[in-house]
Amino acid sequence: MTELATRRSATRDLAPLARLLADPDDLARVNPSAKHPFDAAEWREKWLNEADDEAFYLVDGAGREVGFFALRVGIGPEVRHLAYVFVEEAMRGGSGARLAELAESAARDLGALTITLKVELDNPAAVNLYHGAGYEEISRRNGLATMRRDLD
Repeated sequence: MTELATRRSATRDLAPLARLLADPDDLARVNPSAKHPFDAAEWREKWLNEADDEAFYLVDGAGREVGFFALRVGIGPEVRHLAYVFVEEAMRGGSGARLAELAESAARDLGALTITLKVELDNPAAVNLYHGAGYEEISRRNGLATMRRDLD
C-alpha cells in the first residue's frame, strides 16, 4: 500500500478538498448539509469555522492529497471530534486503519485525551474499522453510531 501521511491545512486551504469532493455523491456523504457544488467559503464560515478546529489532508508518498479529515473541539479542548472524513476511491480498501492512526496522532498533538466520531450504520466497513481500531460505541440514533476512544 502507498505510504500515507497528514498535512495540516493551517490556512484553511480548501482547494484540494473541492477537488476531492467534486462528485456530488461524495460531497453528500461527507456533509449532507453542505451546498452543492462544493463552496469553500461556506466550509470556512460554517463547517470549519471554530478557531480551534483543525483540518488535515491525507497525502500519499508523492504529496498528493488523497483524503481529508477535520478535528473539531468536542466537550472541552481535551476531546476532539473526528469529522468530514473522506478518502478518494482509488485509496480505499486498506487506508482506513492508517487514516484512523493519523487522526489519533493529530488529536494527541492537539492535546486531546479522547477522540469521538459519528459513523453511518449503513457503512459496515467503517463501523468495523473503528471497532477494530479500539473505538467503543456509546450510542445509536438516526442511523448513526457515536463512538469514542481514549488516547494513550
